[in-house]
This record gives sequence, structure tokens and C-alpha cells, in this order.
Amino acid sequence: MPLDKTPPRTVEPDTGAPPEGTQLVDRISSELDLLARNVDILERLSSSPPMGIIRLSEALHLPIHKVRYSLHLLEREGVIQPSADGAVVTDKSREFWGTLDQSLDRMAGTIQHLKERAAEYKGRSAARKGY
Repeated sequence: MPLDKTPPRTVEPDTGAPPEGTQLVDRISSELDLLARNVDILERLSSSPPMGIIRLSEALHLPIHKVRYSLHLLEREGVIQPSADGAVVTDKSREFWGTLDQSLDRMAGTIQHLKERAAEYKGRSAARKGY
């Protein structure tokens, strides 16, 4: 199932501007959304006959331009290739799934570490303010 739910952006109450650091986090979040879309497309292509851009767009409820871009990225990685009937997965896709699993484990560890550091900082900050 495609991940297409983007949380609303928060703003600073006094200025109406995004909080400091939000651009960096938004950029990482956007990249994760792109990865999720690429995985959705690769998964669909792995479990069905060749599909073109329009059929993928309809099946995954994604705009055509986003499907086209993801197909381009997946082709550049060598995990899919074009055919007369649409995109098909290559043997390299098996390697992609193994690498993806390892990469996601590494990212989850990094995210957990950052969450712990943020909680510690928040606790120290609250203690300094007397909360």
C-alpha cells in the first residue's frame, strides 16, 4: 500500500515560519517517501506482469509524473528494465531487497539513537528552565 500521508508542517507561533531544522527533517522525510514509493512500484512489478506508467499510476493511485520518476530511478539502479509491454524487474532486484532490509535496520538504529538524544536534550532543557 502506498505511503502518501504527509504530516502537516508546524510553524513557530510568533513568526509563522517553520521551526529551526524543519527543512532538514522535511528533506529526509521526502526522501523516505520517495523510497517508499519506489518500493511500492518495485513490489507491484515483482508480483505482476509487465506494467507501463499509466497502469502503475492507476494501480497505486499515484500521479503519472511520480511513477515516471520512480521508474527512472529504479531503472538507473538496474532493478527494472523497460520492455515492449512495460517495466519488468531484473535479477538485481533480489539484491535490492536484501540491501534495503539491511539499510532500513541501520536507519532505524540511527533514528532510535537520535530520539534518545533528543529526549535527553529536552529533559536537560526543561530542567534548566525549572519545569
